[in-house]
Amino acid sequence: MSFFSASSSNTLVNNAPADKDIEVADPPTDSISSLSFSPTADYLAVGSWDNNVRIYEVGANGQTQGKAMYPHQGPVLSVCWNKDGTKILSGGADNAGRMFDVTTGQASQVAQHDAPIRVVRWIESPQGGVLATGSWDKTVKYWDLRQPNPVSTVQLPERCYTMDVVYPLMVVGTAERHIQVFNLANPTTPFKTLVSPLKWQTRVVSCFPSANGFAVGSIEGRVAIQYVEEKDASNNFSFKCHRRDQSPTTKDQSLVYAVNDISFHPVHGTFSTCGSDGTINFWDKDARTRLKSFEPAPGPVPCTTFNRSGTIFAYAISYDWSKGHSGMTPGHPNKLMLHACKDEEVKRKPTKR
Repeated sequence: MSFFSASSSNTLVNNAPADKDIEVADPPTDSISSLSFSPTADYLAVGSWDNNVRIYEVGANGQTQGKAMYPHQGPVLSVCWNKDGTKILSGGADNAGRMFDVTTGQASQVAQHDAPIRVVRWIESPQGGVLATGSWDKTVKYWDLRQPNPVSTVQLPERCYTMDVVYPLMVVGTAERHIQVFNLANPTTPFKTLVSPLKWQTRVVSCFPSANGFAVGSIEGRVAIQYVEEKDASNNFSFKCHRRDQSPTTKDQSLVYAVNDISFHPVHGTFSTCGSDGTINFWDKDARTRLKSFEPAPGPVPCTTFNRSGTIFAYAISYDWSKGHSGMTPGHPNKLMLHACKDEEVKRKPTKR
């Protein structure tokens, strides 16, 4: 199933000093939409607008090798893994959810909507594993992969733009700034419905690893930290990020960019934001401080993810159409990058007494 020759693996030794981020060889041929590491090994699934899902193996020194690839019939918008890392799930603009079995190398269709599937997420519940698919047809559907029809369908107030799950919490962000919070013990009825605390279109929601809240990112360079329970509401706050000054002399932060993705560190609970300005930051929400800023990338950063141990941070550099057709210039970078996380970048700041 390998789609590259063996020579395509790249190693840290050849092309990058030890502290430099590593560029993955043989990236997708069009913009990268989604990244997800296996929960059991350092395999990275990558969805792209070139209609394919690619799987890369990441070695101990950051060397990568393409292992497999399977197609959708339209751009792939989201990828995830099941709990034991044997299956990759993906959704795309072909209105289909597909599953790739890592052990057999076979792909099959497992979900269907009336419009593109914007997000796929795996739910590992006490009753077993279920695939949740969120679509622009204004529904979330739950699928038992052994059955052809959904277990149940939830009507959303608008098109699904983003969704995340940390059992038993599921959060769905839709068009018109609606946010629905689900307790997956009761998956068909929202536990809570709210309007986004941010005034502009929702780009991403991401659940805290502790499952007691979530972060929201908007197109207007802002992130909100939101707790589920009313008793924790005093800890809710929002902050500006992914903004630039019009000129070096003005300090007006008037150039505003979308927050494209928010990834939580699986061990420390700190998180990353990335934006259409090409920057990435690591944050500590409890100390309300920035832990690290990356050097600006040569293009927008559409998606990010940590591996299961939080030692590798993967990110894409691709055109995200934030400047429309005119921004799609010839030779625009399309890269998949790996960053080795240092403790001081991702560990929480000690709380001041």
